[in-house]
Amino acid sequence: MTADTVATNKLMDKFDGHRSIWLFGYGSLIFKADFPFIERRPASISGWTRRFWQGSHDHRGTQAAPGRVATLVAQPGAVCDGMSYLITPEVFGHLDHREKNGYLRLAIDITFEDGSSVEGLVYIASEDNAAYLGTASELEIARQIAKSEGPSGPNRDYLNDLAVALRALGKSDLHVFAIEQHLSQLGQG
Repeated sequence: MTADTVATNKLMDKFDGHRSIWLFGYGSLIFKADFPFIERRPASISGWTRRFWQGSHDHRGTQAAPGRVATLVAQPGAVCDGMSYLITPEVFGHLDHREKNGYLRLAIDITFEDGSSVEGLVYIASEDNAAYLGTASELEIARQIAKSEGPSGPNRDYLNDLAVALRALGKSDLHVFAIEQHLSQLGQG
């Protein structure tokens, strides 16, 4: 699959005709809501875990030196915490462009902190997209993040902002926090 997923995402018609849709964010969407939304609520999804296995050639890195950003990987029994936003379909154009580097819109069950749930959508970069970097140790990921920078700024800012946002939500993510610790030890915290 090509890295630019804008055209593919426009074909996703699951929510056509809906006046509003819940969007689940697990990476920069937690701390950078640069789009209009009706409501925002902490939430989680089951069966998925957050991993810094996706390359960023357009925001936190370049074609020659991609950064690493979060995607979701299926993992039975896992729970991924994040932030959900009630949006209108008019926001899709902006989000599709923002998430164009390998991310596809998928329908997913979102669970709110009060135990209620709703079907919504999430952007996931699967391993078959051209920007996928794959597995690496947290130390290797930290080393790559430490030296990567793109049009949206240093890659380390993305990782550190995500760690701060997760703590503000009262949530833990061992993968994210281990990378953060390695970055700090590398003098990039």
